[in-house]
Amino acid sequence: MAYREVEMWEILDVLRRVHRGETRAAIQRATGRTRKTVRRYLERARRLGWDPSGPEPDETLALEVARALKPIGRKARSGESEALLERHAEQIRTWVAPEDGSRGLRLTKVHELLGRLGMRVPYSSLHRFAIKRCSFHERQRITVRVADVEPGELAEVDFGRLGLVPDPETGRRCVLHALIVTLVYSRHQYIHVTTTQKIPDLIDGLEDAWEYFGGVTARVVLDNLRAAITKSDRYDPIFQRTFEEYAARRGFVIDAAVVRHPTGKPHVERQVQYVRESFFRGEDWLDVAHVQREAIRWCTEIAGQRIHGSICEKPIVRFDVEKAALHPLSAPRFDPPSWAKCKVHPDHHIQFDRAIYSIPTRHVGKRLWVRADRKLVRAFFEGELVKTHPRKPPGGRSTDYDDYPKELAAYAMRDPARMITEGRGQGKHVGRFMERLLSGAFPWAHLRQAQRLLRLGNKYGRERLDAACRRALHFDLIHVGRVQKIIEMGDDHAAPDAPRGQLVLLPAARFLRPATSFSHTARKEQP
Repeated sequence: MAYREVEMWEILDVLRRVHRGETRAAIQRATGRTRKTVRRYLERARRLGWDPSGPEPDETLALEVARALKPIGRKARSGESEALLERHAEQIRTWVAPEDGSRGLRLTKVHELLGRLGMRVPYSSLHRFAIKRCSFHERQRITVRVADVEPGELAEVDFGRLGLVPDPETGRRCVLHALIVTLVYSRHQYIHVTTTQKIPDLIDGLEDAWEYFGGVTARVVLDNLRAAITKSDRYDPIFQRTFEEYAARRGFVIDAAVVRHPTGKPHVERQVQYVRESFFRGEDWLDVAHVQREAIRWCTEIAGQRIHGSICEKPIVRFDVEKAALHPLSAPRFDPPSWAKCKVHPDHHIQFDRAIYSIPTRHVGKRLWVRADRKLVRAFFEGELVKTHPRKPPGGRSTDYDDYPKELAAYAMRDPARMITEGRGQGKHVGRFMERLLSGAFPWAHLRQAQRLLRLGNKYGRERLDAACRRALHFDLIHVGRVQKIIEMGDDHAAPDAPRGQLVLLPAARFLRPATSFSHTARKEQP
């Protein structure tokens, strides 16, 4: 069996359910994790010092449990059973769906017959293959009515299309959808209208619904919405990370209905048609805000006041009993974040929502999970928080220069003062040379030369560099290339003030004019 890597978020979900007091059987039904797996998670968490009766588990604890239990995975070979069954496809088709229309064999019998032929494949693989390739269909199952829920236990959620409404901004009409939240016990409902079905619309609709009801239910059943369910599966659905975080914040358990199975949420399924026909159609709407205002009034005064056929009571009256059982809204309104996997580029930045954010050097080239809400952008690597930035608009940039290597930070910051300080650390004359080099109106134009000057100290030594800078300053040679030539020619050892010859004054008398050359007589004016 192939190893499937367990994410930290999945372990955190199991530990939170244990902390809430759910039984292992209930956790198995909700998460798909076996009781043995749940026990392993719990034992490892206890070894790390966590007590289920103590504080609520956090991401750090779940990350430590995931690291402790992470085995060495091995690659699985997929498609072997299907390849074996493909050799006997015609025989299996004859057994399960004869061409003469007669009743075929039960699939368990077919599995037994294949075993006699030496075909050892799992029954589940045979079942999938028979449905996919052999026109096999199971008999219709007998259904039963589930027991009624307790007050405040369950809410069912579903999206439905209402119709077209005017959009004053564009002058055109837009498609309007309704997010319907129905409390199963009282049948009281709330309608949130929206033009899209994305995760912010889903969370905003639920937040408005909880405020309208005055509390939160313990469990929420919803359709396999793309905004909430990443992977639909009958037994082990994968929830969208943002929605899972929201559920943990509000304290309700997500219960995804089976794909294309309307009986999984029967109390809200027919409400889409009821809302569309009884509330929306036949009315003159001004805009989306107008529909939302009327939807709230309709839920309270019309839908809530009717005698419901199943409970034979007004939902608004039955809701008075259920409201006291709802969990109170203790936390502030949830700010829905968005998640994305971003690669750290060689320039130490990631791009998220058309804005860029810096990441420390050690993560260059890696892929990080990025979580962003309205205020902050946080980057995670293997579940560990590595960087936090303020949220920037599209086209913006947030750079922490401490994320750069130390030797490149000054150049990236275009900070001449920092380069001068580093130059003074190489020597007194190096610092003076650096001040002269980076002086002027545009000092950052010489930052490359400043970096080259500092590297000369690493190559030839600080003492020789300081002596060469002293000589260059004496002759006013503010050029790093000339400093390097002074070191290479060995002139850095010679003192620039030492006399190298005798100054001889040549006679200059022959070049002088006589004093009479500078005397002038004024001319007389002609009468």
